[in-house]
Amino acid sequence: MKKILFISKGSDSASTRYRATDFFPLLKQAGWQATHLTDRRTPLGRLNLLKQASQADVVVVVRRTFGPLFAGILRRVASRLIFTFDDAIFAKSDGSPSRGRERRFAATVALCDVVWAGNSYLADKAKAFNGCVEVVPTVLDVDRYATEVAKPADSLDLVWIGSSSTKKHLLPVIPLLEEAAALIPELRLKIIADFSIESERLNVVPILWSPESELRELLASHIGIAPLPDNAFTRGKCGLKVLQYMAAGLPVISSAAGVNRELVDDGVSGFLVSSDQQWLEAIQALAKSPEQRRSMGETGLQRCRDHFTLQAALQKMLATL
Repeated sequence: MKKILFISKGSDSASTRYRATDFFPLLKQAGWQATHLTDRRTPLGRLNLLKQASQADVVVVVRRTFGPLFAGILRRVASRLIFTFDDAIFAKSDGSPSRGRERRFAATVALCDVVWAGNSYLADKAKAFNGCVEVVPTVLDVDRYATEVAKPADSLDLVWIGSSSTKKHLLPVIPLLEEAAALIPELRLKIIADFSIESERLNVVPILWSPESELRELLASHIGIAPLPDNAFTRGKCGLKVLQYMAAGLPVISSAAGVNRELVDDGVSGFLVSSDQQWLEAIQALAKSPEQRRSMGETGLQRCRDHFTLQAALQKMLATL
């Protein structure tokens, strides 16, 4: 079997799971022996990285960028080098430019044989430094969500999934969710993450993230929410939480920003909103209509099955390999 080595910041990273390790069983079926290595960024760690890279037929760097010197060394030892990414790693998380991040991004991308970008915005950024860029969207194992989980009958559960690093995207909508709770007494907000939020006006249910709790709590929710500002960093987001909601059969209420505008069919699989009033109207509409929640959820699930499966992305990857 041919050897393919994926290098990332760690096995627990979402990008590692969704752009690397989730594909390992399928790659094996296709004749590729896939392994993962965490980039330790220590002298011994880097030596080990170069050694393993030299022994692989293909090296795939997952979101990791390097300075010109190390990128050049990696290029010399790797037979084939691919870069895959699903975030605007060339900018700061608030959307402002970063010369250091841009320099490392350019140095790494320019030396690769192929770049797999998670969306068209990221692809356009990579094309400034590499002529062989392909869009390979972030996808998920849709079959994993094909489990029956009972939804509570005495509450209407909004759900948000994320982490401390994206908490800042959720906080701005808390006041309007509190306003919605005053109109819809049974409203709750489930937060699947590594943090919680205190509110005297909104029933907040914190769920500590794990692969098991993620699946169980998404399926047991009624509506998925995806607030997101529109800036140079968030445009690089590949809509993972929206895809998770859709795979779980949930209608989605999302900010009309970034790739979410392409994923959510407004009025069909969910609502795209641009103001506090639109947020409130969308929540109230779905709260009143279980049938609309069901219909939108089924539409989103079918879109996932048609376009955002592991098998669909694998075909693009194998064409490159």
